[in-house]
Amino acid sequence: MRRLLLWSVLIPASLSGQAGKITFEQFALPNGLHVMYSEDHSTPIVTVDVWYEVGSRNERAGRSGFAHLFEHMMFEGSAHVKKSEHGQLVERAGGTYNGGTAEDRTNYFETVPSNRLNLALWLEADRMRSLAITKDNFDNQRQAVKEERRLRVDNQPYAAAFSDGLTWPFDSSSCFPYAHTVIGSMADLDAAKVPDVQAFFDTYYAPNNATLVVVGDFNAAELRHLVNQDFAGVPSHAAPESPRCNASPTGKNPLRREVRDQKANLDLVMRLYRIPEHRSPDTPALEILNLIVGEGESSRLNVAVVRREKAAVATGGILNPYGSRNGPGVWAAYGIVNQGVSADRLDSLLAIQLDSIRENGITPAELEKAKNMLRAGFIANRETTFGKAEELHHYRTFHTSIDEINTDLDKLLAVTSDDVKRVASTYLAPGNLTLVIVRAGAGPSTGGRQ
Repeated sequence: MRRLLLWSVLIPASLSGQAGKITFEQFALPNGLHVMYSEDHSTPIVTVDVWYEVGSRNERAGRSGFAHLFEHMMFEGSAHVKKSEHGQLVERAGGTYNGGTAEDRTNYFETVPSNRLNLALWLEADRMRSLAITKDNFDNQRQAVKEERRLRVDNQPYAAAFSDGLTWPFDSSSCFPYAHTVIGSMADLDAAKVPDVQAFFDTYYAPNNATLVVVGDFNAAELRHLVNQDFAGVPSHAAPESPRCNASPTGKNPLRREVRDQKANLDLVMRLYRIPEHRSPDTPALEILNLIVGEGESSRLNVAVVRREKAAVATGGILNPYGSRNGPGVWAAYGIVNQGVSADRLDSLLAIQLDSIRENGITPAELEKAKNMLRAGFIANRETTFGKAEELHHYRTFHTSIDEINTDLDKLLAVTSDDVKRVASTYLAPGNLTLVIVRAGAGPSTGGRQ
């Protein structure tokens, strides 16, 4: 799902035409680098945003975690940039930077004053051409990834269930790309050698496997000159093999899995369902369904399960939390039990709400609220240079045509109550359920079919 910034304001329907419109140009270098740019002279800043078409789905069994590892490795220096100097140069210029990993892509960006566009482009080109993959850098960042896992997953209540549980609807033998976590296996990283890491870089970190987006206050002719100057000499590599996933968009047999979480004080129930790739015509209705079920104080789950039944202290819905996918995705409804309430009781209440939509649909008020939230988030995502850059990447990577960047809102707003009921009936079917129960405290974990 798009990362929506959900505002409480209501944007009038008349704004759905031009509000948030992004004009852009694009070209390609002979080495295969695809470049898109959009001029925005409202503020003297510019964002340089590079997406590589590699994520955890591109990893193979026994070598998971490499995509996330490279999110760290890419800041360890290159031919003309010292170790950790990338961030220092950007910050001294008054800019910000970061990177991120998902199932289907890895991104790196800098937002800098417009007069330092040359610096951001040069930094990205230098590490694309000559990343410093050494044993010291690898060992150092391997430990950094382990510490991140401990900090963000192992030592946080429910975090392991949300991280690992999202992979459980998929079988590793038929769909390894989505059957393992983005953060990867620590055992796999421990077993990896420097040549393995170098091979991963040589396969995926090449101009013909990347897209460069530049948004902000710049001159188009100067941008083309700088891009050619910095990137044209980066050699292309052989096109990588596409990942294989033979999983159907929906499952046929329900699954149940129980795990223990010593950091948790209350049980958690999570109902997971497989959904199709982002390009599916069902995606707009699924996005609206997600908002109606689990987003905000007036969501179905919060009103019925938290407020009325007082059976949960928190509920929500999750649609592909790491971002859109070019393969099958996951939607989840979850709740943390209130004291004195059993996990089975909470699960039955969650199921009642989902079955109600499958059987009876949604109300006009719920549909209007969800569309207002989508419209507001759609526009808010496009208010910064970085937001616009990410939108350009999103539509190039996950849509049939990038031109949908300026027509997709109309498609979202055209969703009907019948559309929402139809996708609920299709994807929230009992056979498509993976039920995860997180038991608080120490004890055994179980798994298997219901």
